[in-house]
Amino acid sequence: MHMTIPTMLTLLRIALVPVLVLFFYLPYSWSNLACVIIFVAAAITDIADGVIARKIGQTSSFGAFLDPVADKIMVTTALVLLVQRQETYQVVFAIAAAIIVGREITISALREWMSEIGERALVSVTWVGKLKTVFQMTAIGFLLYHEDVGVIPVVLIGELLLYTAAALTLWSMWSYLKSAWPAIISSSVPDNVNDDISD
Repeated sequence: MHMTIPTMLTLLRIALVPVLVLFFYLPYSWSNLACVIIFVAAAITDIADGVIARKIGQTSSFGAFLDPVADKIMVTTALVLLVQRQETYQVVFAIAAAIIVGREITISALREWMSEIGERALVSVTWVGKLKTVFQMTAIGFLLYHEDVGVIPVVLIGELLLYTAAALTLWSMWSYLKSAWPAIISSSVPDNVNDDISD
């Protein structure tokens, strides 16, 4: 397999996941800031690998598969860490995190299935999904920092952003499922599509 620059950036993003976990648990005053820097660095590699892949034509099937996987691993890991640290309204926070993670699993499975039946275009990325991602990533950054800046309630803002992301997550999931519903209920599924697509 030829290793392209975008693929290397994606692999770097995956490699940053255990680094994030390590710094999250370090008992130092600067560890929160380090976590934010690591998370932002991962987000930058996500943007960079896509731009580079399009600009210089370094695309690959492996990279296309790995890129969304890397994103989901980083976001899910960050949410798991944040849930166990949450001090107020922990149940509500956990539900919001579960909605976000559950949506990612559901839509990933839906896209895989729709690809197998040749209807992948019905579940392409929407503006609601993009907006959800902006709120979600910003919320995680605020919550990883976990310290107020002067009079700015960083944690409260992060929580509100995460709850908004969870609401947008439900909206976007509904949009995807609504678009895919005719194919889901259709009886004309190709014979080569397995009922169970799990590994």
